Amino acid sequence: MVAGDLYDVNFHFPVRELQNDRVKLVPFATVPHAELFFQGSVNYPELYQYLPYGPYESATKFVETLIEGRIRPNPANTLYAIIDKTRSHPDSPSPSQADFAGVIGYLNTDVSNLKTEIGFIKILPPFQRTHVTTNAIGLLMQYALNQPSYVHAPGLGLRRVQWQANALNLKSIRVAERIGFKREGTLRWDRALPVGEGKVGNGAQLREGDPKPEKVGRHTTILATCWDDWESGGREGTLCVMAHQNGRRQ
Repeated sequence: MVAGDLYDVNFHFPVRELQNDRVKLVPFATVPHAELFFQGSVNYPELYQYLPYGPYESATKFVETLIEGRIRPNPANTLYAIIDKTRSHPDSPSPSQADFAGVIGYLNTDVSNLKTEIGFIKILPPFQRTHVTTNAIGLLMQYALNQPSYVHAPGLGLRRVQWQANALNLKSIRVAERIGFKREGTLRWDRALPVGEGKVGNGAQLREGDPKPEKVGRHTTILATCWDDWESGGREGTLCVMAHQNGRRQ
């Protein structure tokens, strides 16, 4: 991992560009990233089927609702744009539709308890099942869990990095486990999701008289990797998975 220039964003910790030889994470900027993301995702509403937000009818609505409405006002959250360096061309502008692979970020960051969560993950379909997902996640894991004194890739030295997924989103859970997260349990009836927007609930019937019958329930699977996992082989395991996915379908 290479940590680049420091960016001035509303986040509890320093935000930098993060990259290796295949993927680069750049702090999300409304211009040009919002339009690139919208154009790359508008025909794939299934990207949001397991999430409590989206899809969006325009880039403007995406910015108003998620970026300005949820992420930027809250210093516990920050968002990165994902650039697939293997598809960038030295003679073409970057980012572009050729190499803009999606978004990923930190959320629910807690300075007092030295923990954060990896989320807001939306990999655009042309980049799915490639090296992009594991390398983007791995870069955020390294930056969160490596100590500031770690010579090869200095990080924030946090104690815990969490991952949440809809309990029926087995693909998300498998990705997290493959790169080193450990399953800790399930939060039953954790979310109330709107019906009619393609959301996947828990499939359970609501009781009579439920105050929000228009919303389905969601169970949430909780996974995490902690500093002691990381220092006892977790870092090497994550790096191995990242290297193994170089140019391969996941």
